[in-house]
Amino acid sequence: MSRRKLLLGAGPAAAGGLAAAHALVPHRHPWHAATAQAAPPDGGPGQTGTSPTHGGHGGGVNGPTFRKGRAVDHRANGFNPTDILRDFDWGTTRRLASGRVLREWEIVAYDKEIEVAPGVRFPAWTFNGRVPGPTLRCREGEALRVRFVNGGEHPHTMHFHGFHPPAMDGIPEEGDGVIAPGKSTVYEFEAEPFGVHLYHCHVGPLAEHIARGLYGAFIIDPRRGRPDADEMVMVQNGFNTNFNGEGNQIYAVNTVAFHHVNEPIEVKRSELVRIYLLNLLEYDPINSFHVHGHFFDYYPTGTSLRPAEFTDTVVQAQAQRGICEMRFRFPGQVMFHAHKSEFAELGWMGFFQVA
Repeated sequence: MSRRKLLLGAGPAAAGGLAAAHALVPHRHPWHAATAQAAPPDGGPGQTGTSPTHGGHGGGVNGPTFRKGRAVDHRANGFNPTDILRDFDWGTTRRLASGRVLREWEIVAYDKEIEVAPGVRFPAWTFNGRVPGPTLRCREGEALRVRFVNGGEHPHTMHFHGFHPPAMDGIPEEGDGVIAPGKSTVYEFEAEPFGVHLYHCHVGPLAEHIARGLYGAFIIDPRRGRPDADEMVMVQNGFNTNFNGEGNQIYAVNTVAFHHVNEPIEVKRSELVRIYLLNLLEYDPINSFHVHGHFFDYYPTGTSLRPAEFTDTVVQAQAQRGICEMRFRFPGQVMFHAHKSEFAELGWMGFFQVA
């Protein structure tokens, strides 16, 4: 079943997770009080309260979300998108005889079922048991070493965006090539250029390895640093629960649909907020990020210390990324979402709670 049919209404013949997703999506937002005035049956003009549940497109004037009280089991998943936002993995360091800093990580790929929406489970392939994988962070000019262990049932690699020799490229044709299940390898390269980058598996069929969840953010701080800020990582992703390569049925940032509708991101008014934004969506050509009522400085790829534009919306193709810096002027709940309405209605939306 296509995501468009999901939005328009699925009958009892819909199967598996997709039917479960549809049963959950078109409902009122949980933050509306139970005492809100009921809408006219047709949801027509003059409506002053929340709309009733419809079997048609979306969830009425308040938009779709999951049924109140329904939530993903984050403990079973082994990760929570709220924690992923500000979880930066600096690895371990030691100083070499030359005086240079060597930063090291161990990354293990393995198969794991995760819940991407309440009641909708997905057979993911993960780095360190989460989707997206850990946000690896380092400083410009450091020596980097990543020990990769393939604990999954399929061949995998790690391919980093950045400068590195061909032998460290993490593709089948170079270096140790494809890493078979139970095997391991080491990737070594220098931390450059500074910016926000990514890593992902580069084994064919590439689309499936990425769509299953084998990707993550890779941040290189500039030598001179950046101004202090409340920093967070948003990896835009989606899940093709039909496994037909035709779009996705669930969309999100950091994996769980509508998570930040149910758990708004807490930020402080007037404080600098820095978002490392990446698009790792497979099967759809573009994605986007839009924030309501505010504008942000945008630094494409984060490789310049000067912003390229001042905007409220940015569009990214797969693997494009950038840094958004903003200060919230007004307290309250500020919506953000993909400005591709279909994506927003299938999970890629949330709120900042500005205090």
